[in-house]
Amino acid sequence: MPLEIKAQSLRAELKKSLTVLSRIESYILDFQQQKMKGDPGLDEAMILTQALTNYYTCLETIFLRISKFFENNLDQGQWHRSLLEKMTLEIEEVRPRVISETVHAGLSELMKFRYFSRYYFELDYDWDKLRYLIKKFNDIHTPLRADLAEFDSFLKRLIAS
Repeated sequence: MPLEIKAQSLRAELKKSLTVLSRIESYILDFQQQKMKGDPGLDEAMILTQALTNYYTCLETIFLRISKFFENNLDQGQWHRSLLEKMTLEIEEVRPRVISETVHAGLSELMKFRYFSRYYFELDYDWDKLRYLIKKFNDIHTPLRADLAEFDSFLKRLIAS
């Protein structure tokens, strides 16, 4: 399959995933406005945990598609961490970086939390940690969108050339 068609296919996959990401992002932002006032409880903690987990998982899917298209060379032992790190790399004559270092730092916290939340079965949520993660989400979601838009522009140029 020619590179142009592969790149168009990647853009279509990313666009579809970004639509899902936008819905999750909007949900988290609305949730903060509606449900996080006062003293949130167990229900809010469980919902927020799942929403943040889904947000990171959706992004990881986007990053995995990009990685497979351009290099697909991940450390098998810690591929989640390796994948996120690779998204900060500009690979000369292959692709620009996908995310900035600032976005990477915030996503790294969400990745660690996602891993933890998959294996945490207690109902005793740490609201200090959840508030910290919401702060990280709030700090990065706008610059992340700018990073992804910039990468999409690169894909458009790649298709046109």
